[in-house]
Amino acid sequence: MSRPKQYERIELLDKAIELFRRQGYSATSTAELVDELGVNRKSMYAEFGSKQELFEAALERYNQEHLSNVLAPIEAPDADLDTIRQAFASYADASDGWVRGRGCLMCNTAVERAALDPGAERYVAAYLERLTKAFHHALGNGQQLGQLDPDVDLDDMAAFLTMALIGVVASIRAKAAPDQVRASTRVAMSVLG
Repeated sequence: MSRPKQYERIELLDKAIELFRRQGYSATSTAELVDELGVNRKSMYAEFGSKQELFEAALERYNQEHLSNVLAPIEAPDADLDTIRQAFASYADASDGWVRGRGCLMCNTAVERAALDPGAERYVAAYLERLTKAFHHALGNGQQLGQLDPDVDLDDMAAFLTMALIGVVASIRAKAAPDQVRASTRVAMSVLG
C-alpha cells in the first residue's frame, strides 16, 4: 500500500513558478527544484515526470491563475482605453516593487525559451494571442465609446500594445530604473490619444 502524498500539487506549482520566475528555466537545477518544493526527487518526478513537464505545468498554472487575475480588467466586457491605461500604469508602479527583477514568468519564458522549446513556444504564443485579443477588445470598446479615432487600425494598435507591454515587463525583469519604465509607459499610452 502506498503512502499518501505529503504535499499539494498546487503548492508545488506555485513554488516552482516563483523559482522559475526568479532564475529562469536553464539556471534552475533539479536539486534547486527539490529544495524549493520541499519534496524528494522521486516524489517530484512521480508527480510531474520531468523538469520540462514541471515547467510546462507551472506555465499552465501561471496562465490560469496569475495571468487571469492580471488580465481580467482588460478582458472584462466593459474594458476600454482607461482600462488599458490602468494596466500599463500598474506595471509601471510595480517596477520598483516586488516584481522588480522577477517580471512575468510568461514574458521571461518568451525571451529565454520560446525559440528553443516547442512546449514553451506553445504557451508563449497562446499568451501573446490572449493579450493581443484583450487589447483589441478594449480598443474596440474605446472606439465605440468615442475614446479612439474611428480610423485607427485595431489590429495594428493591439499588436503594438502587446509588444509595448512585453517590453515594459522585460525591462522590469532587467531591473530598469523605475523612472525609465514609467517614461516608456507614458509614451506607449500617448498613442491612445
